[in-house]
Amino acid sequence: MQHYPLWLKALVSTLGATAAIATLAALQQWQHILLMAPFGATAVILFALPDSPLASAKNVIGGHGLSALVALLLLHLFGQSTAVVALAVGLSIGLMVLLHLTHPPAGATALLVMLTAPDWWFLFNPVLAGASVMTLVAWVYHHRHQLSLNWLRRRRAAPTIKAE
Repeated sequence: MQHYPLWLKALVSTLGATAAIATLAALQQWQHILLMAPFGATAVILFALPDSPLASAKNVIGGHGLSALVALLLLHLFGQSTAVVALAVGLSIGLMVLLHLTHPPAGATALLVMLTAPDWWFLFNPVLAGASVMTLVAWVYHHRHQLSLNWLRRRRAAPTIKAE
């Protein structure tokens, strides 16, 4: 999206993030708990920085999933304490870097797990389900957006026939 005017980037980001969060909110009515605060930050990366490696599907889903798993393991092994909360976030970040799954909002996922002490199902819903839905919405949105822009470019660049 780097060659588009700033207003267009802002509009595309706004509409995409709105669509992703609205999709999660709508699905929440049926599935319960698909929304969590770290997904707000994920929406920034997916829709304002879609070309960033941090916005790749493996980073979004893998980063959130790994962080939730690490935090749940530490929570269930050692309980909640200041040291365990700090270790959950730090270890999640270190493993994301080591495994090439870096996604900054996933650090907040580890923190959320430690502060709310959910059961193991939290890993699947909202974490993996929500991250997967957001990634899918982003892929569809950007794919359709790109097709629309290509169509507009072709129409604008259509050759004109000169009368001789």
